[in-house]
Amino acid sequence: MRRRLIAAAATALAAFAVAIPASAAMNQPAQVSINPVDYTPNVLDGEVRAFAVVGDTVVVGGDFTTVTDAKRTVRYKRNNLFAYRATTGEILPFAPQPDAPVLTLATGANNTVYAGGSFQRIGGASQRGLAQLNLADGSRVPAFTAAINWGDTRSLIAQGPWLYAAGSFSRIGSTDRVGLARLDATTGAVDPAFDLKLAGPNLTRVKIEDLALTPNGQRLAAVGAVEQAAGQWRAQVVMVDMPLGGAVRLADWYTDAYARPCRAGFETYLRGIDFDPTGTYATIVSTGRKWGDHLMCDTAARFDLRGTGMHRPLWVNWTGGDSLYSVADTGAAIYVGGHQRWLDNPQGRETAGPGAVARPGIAAIDPRTGKATAWNPKREPRGVGARALLATPQGLLVGSDTERIGGEYHGRLALLPMS
Repeated sequence: MRRRLIAAAATALAAFAVAIPASAAMNQPAQVSINPVDYTPNVLDGEVRAFAVVGDTVVVGGDFTTVTDAKRTVRYKRNNLFAYRATTGEILPFAPQPDAPVLTLATGANNTVYAGGSFQRIGGASQRGLAQLNLADGSRVPAFTAAINWGDTRSLIAQGPWLYAAGSFSRIGSTDRVGLARLDATTGAVDPAFDLKLAGPNLTRVKIEDLALTPNGQRLAAVGAVEQAAGQWRAQVVMVDMPLGGAVRLADWYTDAYARPCRAGFETYLRGIDFDPTGTYATIVSTGRKWGDHLMCDTAARFDLRGTGMHRPLWVNWTGGDSLYSVADTGAAIYVGGHQRWLDNPQGRETAGPGAVARPGIAAIDPRTGKATAWNPKREPRGVGARALLATPQGLLVGSDTERIGGEYHGRLALLPMS
């Protein structure tokens, strides 16, 4: 029976790699199990920040130095980046050894992966903040020459001929691009037709935290420290329309939900965004460490994508003062990760207010009602938080800085399978 399940999972992954673009939302028919699979590797230090699935391989990025097999019998030196066989957990030779954390990953063509972060060397050569890597041996793809000037790359999405990159940079190669760019996926050349001219007149600098792309590839969302796009006011959320055969343009969609500040020092308190598998709504998660008067700090909120002009959230779920860092929408559920203790907690003040439900470190929200579902694998201890969630045909990958989920030991990495 176990062999049949593994074979079926491998077939699903192969189909996923061929038929579904790397940016596409993963539609799952039901919530995943709270019981993690037993074969995933363990990361022994630091934290996991990013995943990508390339065929039957899972690539893992973050800030760490050592990984082991599932039984913790063999240790492997893997600085900030490694890969394993998706269906067995076998750790692969892939070891590019970037010299600083990897914050984001995206699936590339021809058995490659894109990596972004704050590194200056990767795959044995200098290439700052961006690289395309061969999974076979960890070497850089020499044709892809994009590199950022400073700061970091925090989010990557690959679709078709394009690679979307976001972070705190202000130039890629010799082309000025503040915080957001579209690159040729083969060469890394900056697309001259894509320039949103992001600005933050009252900020230290523009810093985009996360990107999302609708399944049809026609709308891109960016969240982070930004106040203006294409000369228009945008408070931490930017939507970009990219119609087939048409010009790239700033969407006439905006919100003032995040115009009010949270605690001093947070130039942005948004941390993640994801579109649902139908491309009709978005969910945004935030930190902020402040509460009261309907502030949007430490929340998950759903926004309708239809229509133009000002948009307000259809619902908001408050944690009561704890950060949410990651979000993955599968249609069946909206998964959120962070170091939250509760959901459904609008009256909480670092306490469990009336109606609050305990959901330590990871939770699922009903997309229709905005309320927490009964799903509760309990990621404890909560640590800094779960910063990486990725829905796959196998289930939900969870990356964090802690070691227990579903009542079991899983070092900073777990797969919650389809039920």
